[in-house]
Amino acid sequence: KFLSDLTLETIVDVKGVVTAAEVKSCSQQTVELQVLRAYAVSRAPAVLPFLLEDAARSEAEIDASQSTDKPLTYVYQEARLDNRWLDLRVPANNAIMRLQSGVCRLFREGLEGQGFTEIHSPKLISGESEGGAEVFRTDYFGTPACLAQSPQLYKQMAIAADLGRVFEIGPVFRAEKSNTRRHLCEFTGLDLEMAIDDHYNEALAVIHDLFKHIFTGLETRYKTELATVRKQYHSEPVAFTDAPCILHWPDAMQMLKEAGEEPDELGDLSGALELKLGELVKAKHGTDFFMLDGYPSGVRPFYTMPCPDDPRFSNSFDIFIRGQEICSGAQRVHDPLLLRQ
Repeated sequence: KFLSDLTLETIVDVKGVVTAAEVKSCSQQTVELQVLRAYAVSRAPAVLPFLLEDAARSEAEIDASQSTDKPLTYVYQEARLDNRWLDLRVPANNAIMRLQSGVCRLFREGLEGQGFTEIHSPKLISGESEGGAEVFRTDYFGTPACLAQSPQLYKQMAIAADLGRVFEIGPVFRAEKSNTRRHLCEFTGLDLEMAIDDHYNEALAVIHDLFKHIFTGLETRYKTELATVRKQYHSEPVAFTDAPCILHWPDAMQMLKEAGEEPDELGDLSGALELKLGELVKAKHGTDFFMLDGYPSGVRPFYTMPCPDDPRFSNSFDIFIRGQEICSGAQRVHDPLLLRQ
């Protein structure tokens, strides 16, 4: 009677005996708990903003039910965000938080294993740290200040101070008033900077090994969390090559042209062209993860090192997963005279 009267999502302490059993309706299917005592620690209200059962269904399951006599309920984003404490108890969302922690852990492991040092740069600074992105401005005891758009200036100082290889995991703020997947006002940035010995492809090799460590670590060490997320939000493991898959700009242009596209060889790629290129690379090389190298200088920041063979292009790259750009990088101009030009 006591247990049957408890409301959904009530927090309880249970004392009992674990015994062998065959259970199909629970995550633990080989054991069950024979309850001896139960205590209500915190009772949930009788009416919740939404049911976890509704919030845990996949969109495909809900869509398929709409033509039946028992359509399932949608839980929309506004309701989820207004009641985030409850939404994070949805198994997939709870697992996503653990996976986010896992990505940071694997990022840190992967770079420390390659001789990197973690740094922590200021986030309240006096001026813009990156061109081309708006800043959030504020007041610092009567002095104008802004929230940092990037740790790049501090990473450069660390390299100049002979730290050699550094990385940071920290918040990034950008006042970009755009409602797209490519623009966020606040996010957690995973940045790295390293000195180059001979060629900037050294950085590509480091980054490739880093992502291999992250991809492999997620699938092996966080397979339970991934399975929970994939039950609601379908995805497949990322396919990647053992050696770096580096696609040079002229080769990418040729692949797109052969597929019937008309890319601007000295311009940037549109989102549609990036997706198309991702499909072409997967078909040709069997990988979801690749690097596009040698972007036109005109579409990269002024401090990007020009290609020594053709200054119309640059020593810069973007990294893609399934045709979606996930990060950018480049060799910085280290010669003050060249930078002034």
